[in-house]
Amino acid sequence: MKKFIAVILVAAAVIGAVIFASNYKTESTADNDYLRIHVRANSNSDIDQNIKYKVKDEVVKYITPYAAQCTDKAAAMEVIGGILSDIEKVCDRVLRENGFSYKSKAGVRAEEFPTRVYGELTLENGLYDALIIELGSGEGDNWWCVIYPPLCFTSGTADVKYRSAIYDIIHKFFK
Repeated sequence: MKKFIAVILVAAAVIGAVIFASNYKTESTADNDYLRIHVRANSNSDIDQNIKYKVKDEVVKYITPYAAQCTDKAAAMEVIGGILSDIEKVCDRVLRENGFSYKSKAGVRAEEFPTRVYGELTLENGLYDALIIELGSGEGDNWWCVIYPPLCFTSGTADVKYRSAIYDIIHKFFK
């Protein structure tokens, strides 16, 4: 009898895990319609975090006209990929003007992102193509948003907040 109960419990756990996984599926490839931007600070010191936002503001200002002309993700990746050295120049200028000796490095590649909410749009956690900008060592906290479609390049600020998967499960259960 104990074995029977154990089998039932294991089966219930497996079924529950399958149901959970099917309801909270994550993006496993960068095959989606978003091109994100990720600016990593040199460190978590106040000064490195502050310069990260100054660099971000100038990069957003520089990229905006390029992002506006893109009609799909492939075009955005091509355009952004073609101006990487210019993006680095913008970043390095801001760093230099503010007394920093370290440089930036920009590239477009696939990277893992957590779930993020941009106003009414939720981007699930997963692998996304992104413009990655590392300031200095790139080991500090970061800022990210979306280049295509141009969510971060329309209003200058994004209404971004974390979303809890646990909250979603509880909320869905009690609905």
